[in-house]
Amino acid sequence: MLALISFLGTVSLIILLLGYLMRNRLPQGQLFSFLSIFQNKPLILAAMTVAALMALSNSLFFYARFGHQYYLVYPTGGWSTVFSSGIKFRWFATIQEWQKEIDIKVVGEGEPMDGIEGIINDKVTFEIRGQKDKTEIVPGIAITFIDRVGAAVRISVRMKMPQDPETFRMLAESFRDPQNLIYNTLIPTIKEQISNTGYMFAAQDYISGAATDFRQAVDDQLKYGGYSTERREFNDTIYSSIQESGPRTIKEINTRYRIIRKTDNAGKLIRIPHEITKNSIIVTQVIVDEVYPEPAFKQRLEAQRDISAQKRIEMEKIETAKAEQQRVIAEGERDKALERVEQEKEQVKQLIAIETQLKQESTKKQLAEIALQTARLESDQMLVRERAQAEANRLKVAAGLTPQERAQIQKDIAIGVAQNLANMKLPQVYIEGGKDGKSNMGLLESLLGAELAKTMIPAMKEQ
Repeated sequence: MLALISFLGTVSLIILLLGYLMRNRLPQGQLFSFLSIFQNKPLILAAMTVAALMALSNSLFFYARFGHQYYLVYPTGGWSTVFSSGIKFRWFATIQEWQKEIDIKVVGEGEPMDGIEGIINDKVTFEIRGQKDKTEIVPGIAITFIDRVGAAVRISVRMKMPQDPETFRMLAESFRDPQNLIYNTLIPTIKEQISNTGYMFAAQDYISGAATDFRQAVDDQLKYGGYSTERREFNDTIYSSIQESGPRTIKEINTRYRIIRKTDNAGKLIRIPHEITKNSIIVTQVIVDEVYPEPAFKQRLEAQRDISAQKRIEMEKIETAKAEQQRVIAEGERDKALERVEQEKEQVKQLIAIETQLKQESTKKQLAEIALQTARLESDQMLVRERAQAEANRLKVAAGLTPQERAQIQKDIAIGVAQNLANMKLPQVYIEGGKDGKSNMGLLESLLGAELAKTMIPAMKEQ
């Protein structure tokens, strides 16, 4: 717009100057009455002043666009910076225009490039093993992991120019042009930091879960400076199987490397400044779009994946067999437990019967012992009684019977004889043995005496 105004002002100034100089030669008449203004000297001078200002507007003013910042160098040698948008005073200064935000991105063929100030067109060529003279070209920055696996990294970076006037002045004077800064400093620095980051990781670790650490390391180094690192070597020794007979021997030694980030005494990371941090350029965004490993590594990963899948299947079979084995063992233990319970039941029944019998025998034994003890006590009691009675009888015999007791005994004997005689039945028929009857009477008396003795003896025993 200011350029148009300057152009119009220049044209107007030329016209006014020519008209004023040729005012006396201009045609006169009613048709050319408008040319009479050139005869008015004050009006012409005022119009020429306005035209001159218009012609110089592009050198006196400039329009600061949104999203840009400017470095101005005046004819007197002074300088200034402009960070805001709008119409600003220029005062014939030379202007360097810089964008506040710079985008740098790896772009492949056919991808849009609008709005990208720094375009990285790098490509990585990979050879395909097993296929002669066949290669694969992938857009990206070439890196090599610590395990010597190549890869192509696609990245997008956004940077912000410094907002401090003095720092911006030094940057503008050093590079003089944004394209010079982008292609000679920023893009090479990004490539260097990504390549250095690749040496800190192994491709196998990246695939196994270190991708986040890789991206974080790229972001951190671009923003705050590179890491000061130290490479350490580790030897992993693999011995022969423990099941093999004889002493164990070294079967294989695997060498691996690990990158250690150095720290100072305070425990902070030691940084190596690069051109981005040296020029106080702020990295606002880092996006690792893709890390494409070489085809040979991908083939190895596919083989590992197949082996891992097969191993997983075999492990599942083993687990299934173990589960089946455990089920069979559990069922056998269950059956054994049931059989044990049944046997224990039978044993308990037999033990209960034996214990019952033992208790019965013990009870009988106790009863027999009690009976024996009772019999002994009774025997002892009878023995004592008999001894007492015998002793009493002995004492009585030794002392002799009193007249009253003797009379009572004789009385009892007489009463008993009388009763027995009264109850005795004499035979109705008898045989006389002799002529004189003496012998028959003797026999009769013998019979009667015998019968009387039979009846008297029990009666005396009862008394």
